[in-house]
Amino acid sequence: MSVSAAAFAALALFPATLATPASASAVRHPAADADGYRYWSFWQQKENGSWSYATEGPATQRPEDGDTLGFRFALSENSQQADKPRGTVTFADACAKTAAKADSKRVAVRIDFGTRTDAPKGEPKTPPAPRTGCARISENGTAADALAKVATPLRYNSQALLCAIDHYPAKGCGEQAKGDGGNGGSGTAKRDGSAGSEDSKDRQGEGISTGLGLTAGIAAVAILGAAALWQARRRRQ
Repeated sequence: MSVSAAAFAALALFPATLATPASASAVRHPAADADGYRYWSFWQQKENGSWSYATEGPATQRPEDGDTLGFRFALSENSQQADKPRGTVTFADACAKTAAKADSKRVAVRIDFGTRTDAPKGEPKTPPAPRTGCARISENGTAADALAKVATPLRYNSQALLCAIDHYPAKGCGEQAKGDGGNGGSGTAKRDGSAGSEDSKDRQGEGISTGLGLTAGIAAVAILGAAALWQARRRRQ
């Protein structure tokens, strides 16, 4: 199964300059029977508290004051089967102790490192527990700015793709997992976020270089940017 361009539109793509300052299906397939990618997906929370797969990358998405964003590391075949950030998350709780200030905005950021099932082959530690932070950024700040405020360090590859948050995963970047069994050898890992095992071919530095991969992600973001520019010009007319 090839991954659609839409799936990579919300991959955590960041400009290289930011390197120092990425709906779940009810039916889950075992990793041994599926092709997919392990990567940091990007989400936006709706007013009703549900998560929506972002339609643009965090480097261009500009949240509003009071928004809640999510980043989830997991194995996903496409955007329709990407695992959402887990847990109950509200802006009010996350930013209760962060006072509002002029010329800035507050954004809640949920970071979900996934389960052991989602971990790449050979990952030396259990994924950290999900956590939520509150980022105060400039009024024109992006989702990428918000993530950089609440999580360090952030690791990128040579194409400026977000590879790791707070050293997780320890190595690799968006590798394809092509029927590679399970982390622990079960080959029947549950894809609903419950306990299970699976692993991936951990090709450090290779990143998303097969299939549509990074090219599709860049193309998708470029299309979204062109559409936004066209709409802006149309409004001025």
